[in-house]
Amino acid sequence: MTLTFAPADADAIPVHVIEEGGLDAWAEGQDEFTARFVRSAGFSGALGSTLRVPGPDGAVAMVLAGYGTVQARARGRFHLAAVAANLPEGTYRLEGLPPERAAEEALGWLLAAYAFDRYRARTRAQVRLVAPEGLDAGRIETMAAGEALTRDLINTPAADMGPVELEAACADLAGRFGAQLDVIRGDALIEHNFPLIHAVGRAAEQAPRLIDMRWGETGPTLTLVGKGVCFDTGGLNLKPAAGMALMKKDMGGAATVLGLAQMIMALALPLRLRVLVPAAENAVSGAAFRPGDILTARNGLTVEVNNTDAEGRLVLADALALGAETAPDMMVSMATLTGAARVAVGPDIAPFYTDDDALAAALAASAAQVADPVWRMPFHQPYEEMIEPGIADLDNAPSGGFAGSITAALFLRRFAGDTRFAHFDIYGWTAKDAPARPKGGVGMGARTLLDALPGVLGL
Repeated sequence: MTLTFAPADADAIPVHVIEEGGLDAWAEGQDEFTARFVRSAGFSGALGSTLRVPGPDGAVAMVLAGYGTVQARARGRFHLAAVAANLPEGTYRLEGLPPERAAEEALGWLLAAYAFDRYRARTRAQVRLVAPEGLDAGRIETMAAGEALTRDLINTPAADMGPVELEAACADLAGRFGAQLDVIRGDALIEHNFPLIHAVGRAAEQAPRLIDMRWGETGPTLTLVGKGVCFDTGGLNLKPAAGMALMKKDMGGAATVLGLAQMIMALALPLRLRVLVPAAENAVSGAAFRPGDILTARNGLTVEVNNTDAEGRLVLADALALGAETAPDMMVSMATLTGAARVAVGPDIAPFYTDDDALAAALAASAAQVADPVWRMPFHQPYEEMIEPGIADLDNAPSGGFAGSITAALFLRRFAGDTRFAHFDIYGWTAKDAPARPKGGVGMGARTLLDALPGVLGL
């Protein structure tokens, strides 16, 4: 699908955005029929309310979209996406929208057209928007396209999105933007010193792999690492059926960094980008790694496996260690890593960890600008002992159940070296339809990072 704006010169139906309490002022500038029609319909400007106003021929001449109050809008985002999803086919333009809300609402309008149609034909009315004046329409379209890629990858079930297909998606992306792609597969992972990736994925029919994509010749260096566990049974610590229901999304970190990478390359940001995706399926067979095994990671640290269902941090550890070897200016990992993160902040917020206060402040500011909520969590030093089992350097699954997202982040930090580092513990899923976010896969944190990069990296 193509999520793009209509041409600026298109004949567009106006969508008048009216805050609660603002109807009388708006009606004063309208003709008598329109003013009477709107008042008789009981339109008040309440958030989410919509009214189609007919013209002399009975066709829609304008649309009124209620924009509520500041307090009401604070309880959600992409409010006009709900309007877009319920309009008849046509081209529209926004009138009366506060300028500071234009970018968010324009992006939401584009994303409202997203539908995952790989397995079921879905015909949607073409409800196109003329980009509001003053916006960088191309940038917003690029963000929408990157988000659509992320959603498509997450929504595809594991039968059609295993390590082989995830590699193919990376190859397609690299080919479109002239990036270099290198892949290490199967037993070659042992030869090239990626023992943890190999251990996690060796029980599956599709071989595990480390996917390494590079793009850009000049500028600061940015390395993105995305967890690519294409399905997670839990391994020998087998998940119950309910726990496996959404495990096709366990490669959501990889999907999100690929969506972000597409945005970066499409916008031709002046940096050198590297994307590392450890891709594997955590399966069950006689070759599966076992509870109690002690593995030696790429950087030499030993890890006691106390739960084979804590596999994401294992594959990320080897990839982060590789990324740290070239000392990039910044390294970011993204992963659907812990249920503890969901307990802490719920499904709609991406918690992140960093030791860099300036980076944290930049991410917080950008999140507010691009309607992509994130929240800083602490690398709490006293919890370091929780990931030190005594028999090995590290424990992949500390007992007790407390601070699970924090201990996972502390584990990953051991492999990031001295690099400026941020880790995002994302959910990657919308459990029910919301404006611009249909039930299914969703990107988290990518737009925030994209917005923050120029200031953070001095672009």
